[in-house]
Amino acid sequence: MATLPARGCFVTLEGGEGAGKSTQARLLGQRLGVLGIDVVVTREPGGSPGAEALREVILSGAAAPFGPAGEAILFSAARIDHIASTIAPALARGAWVICDRFADSTRAYQGAAGRLDPALIDSLERVAVGDVRPDLTIMLDLPVEKGLARAAERRSEGVAADRFETEGVAFHQTLREAFLRIARAEPGRCAIVDADRRPDEVAQAVWRCVRERLAAFLPSETARQ
Repeated sequence: MATLPARGCFVTLEGGEGAGKSTQARLLGQRLGVLGIDVVVTREPGGSPGAEALREVILSGAAAPFGPAGEAILFSAARIDHIASTIAPALARGAWVICDRFADSTRAYQGAAGRLDPALIDSLERVAVGDVRPDLTIMLDLPVEKGLARAAERRSEGVAADRFETEGVAFHQTLREAFLRIARAEPGRCAIVDADRRPDEVAQAVWRCVRERLAAFLPSETARQ
């Protein structure tokens, strides 16, 4: 098996509500683990003790009265702790990090849908992210109505709706367009994957992107498969 580079590989999964980000992050982590790769699967907001505490504040709606700017600042504070406590140490030891949401979600939710000044979003991102940038971002694209239906199905199973799931269809359509716009503006980093398929089919498409884009990070025999 090839030796991993000194710095690990950072993959993020983005998309609207119900796109399957958590499922695909878990499946990708499992696939990498089978190859003997050290992998950390994490999420935002959250992924570290401090960030998980802020997650409760944000997704409960307690921060909504502060508006998109206040939420963006809280997301950035959570991201700072997440990177320092979880992401950066894992990458430094050569591990892969698979993250369910990252900075692109702030661009979409607070930037596009919340109509924050792009200069503010960029400034917060520079402070919070620094040089810890994803090597690959998978944009899971799904029609809004189907994504919201999936989210509603989760709620029927006892999972409470979060602050953003309760927004209207127009809000979520804006999010979808924002994620696609980000992906098209940064094709070297981003890949769009059709998420309107069975989870196993989406997982195969995600793996193809990883294998094609990140061959240098994979064992040589795997990169050819």
